[in-house]
Amino acid sequence: MTRQAMFRRIVLSSLIRRRSRMLVALLAVLIGTTVFLGMGAVYYDIPRQMGREFRSYGANLVLVAAGGGSVLKLEEARRAIALLPVDKVVGATPFRYETMYYNKQGLTVVGTDFSAVRKTSPYWRVQGEWPQKDDEILIGADIAEHTRLYAGSFIALEVSPPKGRKIKKEMKISGVVHSGGAEDGFVLMPLAGMETLLGAGGTAAVVEISIAAASEEIAAFSAAIQAKTPGLTPRLVKRIADSETTVLSRLQALIFMVTGIVLFLTLICVGTTMLTVVMERRGEIGLKKALGADNKAIIFEFIGEGVVLALAGWLPGLVSGYFFAQMVSVSVFSREVDLPFFLVPLTLCASLAVTITASLLPAAAAVDVEPALVLGGE
Repeated sequence: MTRQAMFRRIVLSSLIRRRSRMLVALLAVLIGTTVFLGMGAVYYDIPRQMGREFRSYGANLVLVAAGGGSVLKLEEARRAIALLPVDKVVGATPFRYETMYYNKQGLTVVGTDFSAVRKTSPYWRVQGEWPQKDDEILIGADIAEHTRLYAGSFIALEVSPPKGRKIKKEMKISGVVHSGGAEDGFVLMPLAGMETLLGAGGTAAVVEISIAAASEEIAAFSAAIQAKTPGLTPRLVKRIADSETTVLSRLQALIFMVTGIVLFLTLICVGTTMLTVVMERRGEIGLKKALGADNKAIIFEFIGEGVVLALAGWLPGLVSGYFFAQMVSVSVFSREVDLPFFLVPLTLCASLAVTITASLLPAAAAVDVEPALVLGGE
């Protein structure tokens, strides 16, 4: 029998003979592996998950005309949006503001793209239906309360085109919008319909962009837009970007701390279990040393047991860790998490590091065993 085969046989037989105690250590390694892999996957995927969650609070980047101008060319805005990564852009919505009249009272009418609004401002609640035609509009909740108009009603708006005389256009109110913001006091209509009425197109006052990215990335995108489209001025929505960064960093710190505590408890459990085994095996260790085993061989034996525990706990820990990650992600974010492949070998390294470190103290205690003392009288 070769030396390596003998070493493997000694390590495995030692684990099997004390399987009740080693099962406790193995369970600790399994739990540690599960938590490390699961929380690692959540930690890695948090920026994407949180980015999607924060997109429900509105856009985080705004494009306006450079130099304080009030008219932004949509063609320039499209060139700016083309500079952004396609996979990170949730949506981009233009807004054009004009004044129209109802019963001689001025109303702020906003032309926009409703299909884009539903991506960049998902918090808008519409009582009724979203406009489907150019002559259908939404009215804000404050206007609806003041005018006693509701979904399905018709409203006649007076429009003053840049060229030509004032005209009156009847619009159907398809719904009432509740946003909790300025939109509650606006009339909103399709941008194409506004352009038809006013006889001018291709412009807006502002374009709101929702990007699923961290604030540092958005700042870099903003700088690129500023450099390559001088006709535009990008502005970060600090309220959303800063809140996202703060919440993200705190969540990641919490996950890091919880994972560290679990690994430390795993180390303590494995270490104390193996230290108890050393106390039980004092006679066996003393006999080995009396027969010529050196301290190096004793140390490698305990480290070998730690490696076996790491491998035995790592394999099932991968499976349980994956399901643990999915459970955490679904319960918190209501969607599944992506498991990056690099976490698989990283989890093995963490498992080996914990068990080998936990084996060092028991190995040191085994080295201190004096054969003459433990074998006296035998």
